[in-house]
Order: sequence, then structure tokens, then C-alpha cells
Amino acid sequence: MKTAVVTGSAGGIGTATVAAFEGAGFTVHGVDRGESFPALDRLDALVCAHGISGRRLGDGPVETCTEAGWDAVLDANLKSVFLYAKQAIPALRANGGGAIVTLSSALGLVGGDDDFATHAYAASKAGVIGLTRAMAVTYARDGIRCNVVAPGLIATPMSERARHDPAILARLPELQPLTGDFGSPDDVAQACLFLATAPFVTGAVLSVDGGWTAR
Repeated sequence: MKTAVVTGSAGGIGTATVAAFEGAGFTVHGVDRGESFPALDRLDALVCAHGISGRRLGDGPVETCTEAGWDAVLDANLKSVFLYAKQAIPALRANGGGAIVTLSSALGLVGGDDDFATHAYAASKAGVIGLTRAMAVTYARDGIRCNVVAPGLIATPMSERARHDPAILARLPELQPLTGDFGSPDDVAQACLFLATAPFVTGAVLSVDGGWTAR
């Protein structure tokens, strides 16, 4: 049976991702904040579904973003992906290959305006894309496929501020014109499952954003 590790497994997207992979027949080991990477006999996929918004920690535009906020967000959203991948790659290689799927954001692809001006977050999510594509090139020879999912506004606990902000709610038809609404965690989970099981896809960035980055 195929085995996957899903980080951020207690979060909205992480919980949906665990369910999607289990539904596809994977044995799933969930990892959340403060928990170590499991020691496994077999690993077929790592999904880095964790992440934080740093607004309450001091994130914001560069001129007002605090250094502590910058460090906290980059550690939580980017350095952690490096550390999880560092542990997963030997196990994936020993298994003859597999997949790493990371989560970026629409804000890792396009600049956010005043409603989304958290520059440490944007930098961390852009960094996830760069790291994942670099790994895709380096580890292709080992049969390890590395891809990115870039969600837009998804209805999760992390987006609670946006889901209760009248200005953002009014902008949804502009931001995500496909539905004019928030996406669901399952939309992201199914994209993660696809990339983890697509045998000829590596280095891809799959936007799951209702059309946000198509503009």
C-alpha cells in the first residue's frame, strides 16, 4: 500500500488532503505543528499542506513588516518545507521515486494590493515555488516529482479575517470570477492528489484560485 505524509494535517486544507489520500488508498501519516517527521519503511508522497498567515506577528508591507514577523513567517512557510523535504527525499529515493507536493499561494505568483499586503507571506510562498521547481530538476533522476499547488482564497480557519471582511467579500467576483466565492479545502486536496499521482508531471505550479491569477 502506498504511504503519504501530510503536514499541517490538523488544518483545513491538511484535513481535507488526508481524507483525499486515504480515499485514494494511501496510508497517511499526518504531521502537525510540534510533531516530528515519522520514521517510515516506505514513503511514496510528501504533501506540505501547512502554513501560517503572519499578520498578527507583524507581517505587512516591507516598510512596516517587523523583522520578527518576517523571520517567523519565512521559518514557518519556507524553511519548514526545506526541512521536511530534506527528510523525505532519502526515503523517496530508497522507494524508487515518489512525489513532493508543496502549497504556495496566488500571492506567491502575483503582487497583492492593499487588502493582501503581507510581504513576508508573499515572499515565503514565492520561495516555495522556487524551491520546489529547483528540487524538480535536481531529483528527477531519482524519479522524485516535485510540484506546487497555488490556492487562492479558500474557506479555512486561516482565511477567517478575509471571510468576515466586507471589502474582500465584495471583491470576490473580481478576484475569483469562476464562482465569485471562496474555494473549498477539498478543491486544494484534489489538486494535491492529482499532482502526487501524475507520473509525467514535475516542476508544475497548479493554480487553484477560481481565476485570480488568470487576469
